[in-house]
Formats: sequence, structure tokens, C-alpha cells
Amino acid sequence: MQPTSNRLLRALAREGLEVTYDGRLYTVRLMGDANAPPAEVLLPPDLPVEGKAFRQLAHLAALKHPGGGEVLRVRATPDFHPGDSGVAIGSVLHTRGLVVPGAVGTDINCGMRLHVADLGVDDFLSRRGDFVERMKGHYFFGTRDVAMSSRASEALLRDGLPGWLVETLDAPLGCAGRADLEQLDAELDRVHLGGALSGHPRWAPDALVREGVVRDAGLASVGGGNHFVEVLRVEEVKDRARAWRWGVREGQLAFMVHSGSRDVGKHVGVAWQQRARAAWPRGVPLPDSGILPLADEALIAEYLEAEATAANYAFLNRLLLAELLRQTLRELFGDVEAPLVYDVPHNLTLPHEGGWLARKGACPATAEQPVIIPGSMGASSFLMVGRGDARSLESASHGAGRARSRFSLAREGADRSEEALGLTGVDCISLRAERRVEEAPAAYKPIRPVVDSQVEAGIVQEVARLAPLLTFKA
Repeated sequence: MQPTSNRLLRALAREGLEVTYDGRLYTVRLMGDANAPPAEVLLPPDLPVEGKAFRQLAHLAALKHPGGGEVLRVRATPDFHPGDSGVAIGSVLHTRGLVVPGAVGTDINCGMRLHVADLGVDDFLSRRGDFVERMKGHYFFGTRDVAMSSRASEALLRDGLPGWLVETLDAPLGCAGRADLEQLDAELDRVHLGGALSGHPRWAPDALVREGVVRDAGLASVGGGNHFVEVLRVEEVKDRARAWRWGVREGQLAFMVHSGSRDVGKHVGVAWQQRARAAWPRGVPLPDSGILPLADEALIAEYLEAEATAANYAFLNRLLLAELLRQTLRELFGDVEAPLVYDVPHNLTLPHEGGWLARKGACPATAEQPVIIPGSMGASSFLMVGRGDARSLESASHGAGRARSRFSLAREGADRSEEALGLTGVDCISLRAERRVEEAPAAYKPIRPVVDSQVEAGIVQEVARLAPLLTFKA
């Protein structure tokens, strides 16, 4: 059982936190700040309370700006854990008159993309070696041949996937020349927001805005951290009617992409955290948390346009990662159907009830919307459907959440045996042995309690469970 004793509450109080627990939800805020809304944390009983993450959440709820605006609500998903930038992963922030670049961070529009394929698992595994070698070339050795015209690049940054497709249809370059562009266009309604936000090329790195052919080494790349591409089997279907409508069948092969905006997101995120600092009123002390909101309407508009620019890039990054895999299946197995189930973002600021909702490591879970919650590479992943729960700010977890830091797994004396790390039977393809250790199943919380707690709270409903077959980690 989770410790909810007076001893725990006293320990958190010594850290300046006022915490209550009702058996399902924690509420937390800074002591002496009665005007700040209490942050709510849905936490399964078997998972630990992390003081650092609670502090980060309380500071987020207490944000203020001399120019006005307010924090309305803060919520954390069950996979929440401390973040490096001062904002806990799994935080959901509802504001009015304030926008917080740090509440999204530098991994803008990190998200999940899920496909299913009409290919038997045994057939796939019979050519596993050929498949892995081709995908290693695409993901690790640069054989992916990603190129686009300057017009397509600018259209992508400004208008997202629809803009890129319009400029690519007449003269596709590189791997896009082998893609079924009509299928990609038809799949746009299965991408959250249609894969299109209102951006502008001026916020992108110069390498993406130039005359001639644009070749960007970061595009269609997996990235580091917890990003991956995974091949799975649909292990069990719970909601057969909905799964049928979504094209999901028990026993199917599936593949899932978890990646974001790569260097474009970092470029935008870092620049705007610096601009938020530069815009802070002179003579007013900076917040102790280091989290700096924007309150000026013009700056907010510019930031949201910059964030949208990186988000558009991320949508194409995931599309191309998946398309390279789909093309490879077709090269090896013939005319394989591998339709998109859904593509959903985690890290974005979007309009919400007259204000703004920023998610950092949290998945939109609006009513009837597909929700993808991955486990570790040794645990099941889940396809869910959102229920539009207002108390959770229509947000679900984006995974299980880390239980151990990369440092603790790599430190001298740590047990790195396959059994201790949970790696027995795990098929992980990476060029760096340390990636298997850093991202081992033992680094993550158990996925089942995270999912079950959200089902019980009315946030999501289970549609299907998927079991991993092999995982690519850069």
C-alpha cells in the first residue's frame, strides 16, 4: 500500500507542502499560499509518492506574473515524475491570460503514432533479420533518404501535414516518392488536429528555410530519451465494436512510433524560455521555481506560433518514421495494408475553456478520441478511448512513468544483469549497449496500475492490449 500516514504528511510538510489524500487523489500546494489552486494528483496506491515531483507541481500551481493572468487548475497523470526543467512530467496546466513555455518544454509535440498491419506475426518473425537490417539502415545509418523542396518545407512549418502534402504531391522527393501519398492524405483525419497548427517558418532553424532541396538529418529520426519505434502484436481486444471500427483485430501485427520535434523543438523551446526570462519585468524577483510564464498578449501569440511550428515538424517526423517502416514491410511481404489507427501529441499548449491548456507528458483524452499509452519495451501497451472527463482536464497518462533515473541504472555497483533489469526475452535493437540499460523495463513503473486507475476514475476505457515484439532505440 502507498504510505499515506501522518509520518508521510509530516515529511512533505517539512518540505513546505500542504498535502491531503482521499484514498485516490492527492491534493498539494505550497504552504502559506492559500490563493493558489491545489494541484491534484491521481496516483495508484501501489506507486510511490515522489516529493520532488510534488514540489514541482505545487510551484506550477503557484505561478504568477506581475502583468496579470492566473493559473486555474493543475492536474497530474498517474505516471507523473520529476522533470529536468522544473516542471513534472505528467503535468497538465490550465491558465487564463498566462502561457508557460516551460510547461511544454523543448520536446514540443512529442507523441505517439499507432498502425496495424494485415500481416501474420509468424510471417513477420520469419524475416525478422531482413527487416531489422533494413530498418537499422533507415533509423541509424542514414539510408532513409528524406528530402523535400523548399516550398514543401515552408508549407509544413506554416500549415502542418496538409501543407506538406499539397507541395509534395506533384514532385515527391526521396522516400516520399515511394509513399502512397493519397493514403497519407486520407489518414489525416486520424491525426490529432489533422496534423495542422498555425506556424511560421521564421521560428525554425535556418537549415529548414532555404532555396532548393532541403535535407534535414533530424527528420524521420527516433531521438533519445524514452523515444522508440516498436513492433507489437495485438494481444487482446476488450472493446470489440470500437476496435472493429478502428481497424484493430486480435492477433494483428502493429507498430508504434514515439518521437517528437527533435532539434526544431529544442530550438524553439530554448529560445522561448530565454525570451520569457528577458521579458520578465525589471526589478521584480524571478520565481524561485525558475518557471517563467508569459503574460503579454503579443508575446503569447508569438510563442504559440513558434510552438505550432515545431509541432508541425513533429507530426511529419512521426509520419515519416512510420512510413519508412510501412514501406519496408511492403518491400519484404508485398502489398501489406498498414493503416493508421491514430497519431496523438503529448507536449502542446492548446485553447481550453477561454484559456490555455498545456500538457507536458500527458495525452489528450477527449470523448471518443483514441488514446495510446505505451508500457516499457518489456511490458504491454494499451489502446484506450477517452471519456472527456472534466476533472482530469480531459488528459490521460502518456506511459507508465520512470521509476528509476538513468544515472541510478548506470552507476557503479548497480545490478545490470538481464534478470534484474527485466530484459530477459526483450528484443531491443540499438547501436549503444547502454541504451538497453537506461531504458530497461526495470526503469519504469508497472503499466497496469497506471492504466487501471484511469479506467476506474472514468478518464479512459480500454480498447485493446498490445505486446511488444521488438523495439528500436536510437
